Amino acid sequence: MTEFAKVALDYLKNLFAFDQAHPLLFTQSYFWVFLAVVLGVLCLFRNRILLRNAFLFMMSLFFYYKTSGLFLILLLTVILSGYLTGLLLPRLRSKWWKSFFLFLGIAISLSLLFYYKYAYFVTDVVNNLFGTHFSVRDWIASAGNSIAGSQVFSVDSIFLPVGISFFIFQAISYLVDVHRGRIEPVRNLVDFGFYISFFPQLVAGPIVRATDFIPQIHKPFFLTRRQMGIAVFWILNGLAKKLILSDYLAVNHCDRVFENPLLYSGFENLLALFGYSLQVYADFSGYTDIAIGVAMLMGFYLPKNFNSPYKARNASEFWKRWHISLSKWLQDYLYIPLGGNRKGTFWSYAIILGIGFLASALARNWWVFGTVLALTAILAVLITFCKGLRKELIADINRMDTMLLGGLWHGASWNFMIWGGLNGLGMLIYRFWHSCNVYFRTLTVSLVCLAFYLLNRFFPAAVFNLFFIWTAIIAFGAWVHMLYHKCHFKAAFRWLDTAWSVLMTFIFITFTRLFFRSGSNLEPALANEQAWNTAKNMVERIGGPWDMSLVPQMAWHHRNVIFVFVTGMIIHWLPERFKRRYRLWFATMPLPLMVLVCVLAVFLIFQFVEGQGQEAASTAGAGRAQPTGIRNGQSELEIDERLKVGHHELEDQE
Repeated sequence: MTEFAKVALDYLKNLFAFDQAHPLLFTQSYFWVFLAVVLGVLCLFRNRILLRNAFLFMMSLFFYYKTSGLFLILLLTVILSGYLTGLLLPRLRSKWWKSFFLFLGIAISLSLLFYYKYAYFVTDVVNNLFGTHFSVRDWIASAGNSIAGSQVFSVDSIFLPVGISFFIFQAISYLVDVHRGRIEPVRNLVDFGFYISFFPQLVAGPIVRATDFIPQIHKPFFLTRRQMGIAVFWILNGLAKKLILSDYLAVNHCDRVFENPLLYSGFENLLALFGYSLQVYADFSGYTDIAIGVAMLMGFYLPKNFNSPYKARNASEFWKRWHISLSKWLQDYLYIPLGGNRKGTFWSYAIILGIGFLASALARNWWVFGTVLALTAILAVLITFCKGLRKELIADINRMDTMLLGGLWHGASWNFMIWGGLNGLGMLIYRFWHSCNVYFRTLTVSLVCLAFYLLNRFFPAAVFNLFFIWTAIIAFGAWVHMLYHKCHFKAAFRWLDTAWSVLMTFIFITFTRLFFRSGSNLEPALANEQAWNTAKNMVERIGGPWDMSLVPQMAWHHRNVIFVFVTGMIIHWLPERFKRRYRLWFATMPLPLMVLVCVLAVFLIFQFVEGQGQEAASTAGAGRAQPTGIRNGQSELEIDERLKVGHHELEDQE
């Protein structure tokens, strides 16, 4: 064999082999070469729909293999299980058998998700609850070693396959929709596999419904000049958000502070917390923007997944703007089956009571247990005897169940459940707040502020001080609102009302992220304890005493991080009408000018990345590599050593 042939053979081996250190991600040049090849072949197929779908199915499987290696077998298992169950359901006459096979199909998918994502979490809970010392072992890998006859796979730890929650949720929604008669089952295995594995949204979402996507796979390719421009815009927009906003904030400040909060001041901890709120949005939405743009270039349209979430005026509105595909999925396949706002079911009460008593048992604190017991008794009395409140209380329980389980979906640790519970609590408090008149609001928040002041005065603690400052800010806003309401200036100051609500909601959401971020990037065996300690240490720093004379100096030292954060938030808060104009301006500009703008944008983005990498390396050695999977117990939103990916809104798909 000639030297050239050897080099060529080695190149092909590297091209088609899985490399754990270099997975196929949107932010790598290899992906864009891959995409160029895919688009080139699609041009040959054009409207040969069967060939196009088969080709894209194979490319999607290749993409997932290059991203996750032999976890491809897991994806194929979900595809085959969902396809066969979907074909079977309409043929069954008995409702009992239909329900049984629907449950079986869902159970197969959920058991895989439960095994890979929650094994460490459940083991940790059992060990803490019963004093046992069980350890996690990958039994599937062990079976693979038995079949192979050698130690091919590691059995000492379980890695979470990238994107497992997304494609499993898609498979579940498909089965439920077939069972409900909303969609006919897909007869062709290739078409169904293509729907589940479509590579732009496979590892980072959005979660695509069969009712929205499957009709598209039977339509000929169609892409106007303007649609192409919109697609390119979303790709560039996503790259800029991911590589400039998100990565800069993460590498240069947020990751360092969350790694060890006690090494940094209260001001720096607070800056990291607010910076992370923008970072996680830019990361998640950046990946989703790219996915939507790439899919559009191939003639497919993914649903809008983000709608300027930090413009939300309350926690409920936030969840209508943030990760929209997940919020709607939870609403249709969890909240409504639990009873929605109409009734309570056995599971409505079992979920919230089970989580409450389990948490109190793990806390090993009689005060916690007594509080849970008292709240349970109060709810039981109100639901039983207060008919006027019964319906609303049941709806609130279902909402809280949905948010708690939604938090657990994001990651397998108690911190994620606390994060979900705080968001649910924020929604419930807002509903109560909204139902009260302005005078009652002002009085209530003033009394709460006074209570936290007295607690902090007689029982000094950082958490009491933090809540006192927070409620004092809200009380100030409530008094101002009451005064101009009393003076009949409400209409004139409506804009101020909106701005204040947006700011307060952003601050609330940011502080809930303390628990979200603390649960990420941790070894699963240490996730619960370490995440709680990180959150506690940050509260101690932020709520503890500050040396205000040093704040200007620290602000100047972190001026670049502050500048990036402020710039990102200003862009985010720009009026939607203005954003729409520059999107359309880009999409309709002459092609040579568009090419020039794209080249300049890519050059600037990667220049920024190189400079940022050198800065990080010189100060903290923050170079990071992407793992093949995520250890069970970490956040599902962890791709780029953090697969916590994200998106803005998709428009102009016509």
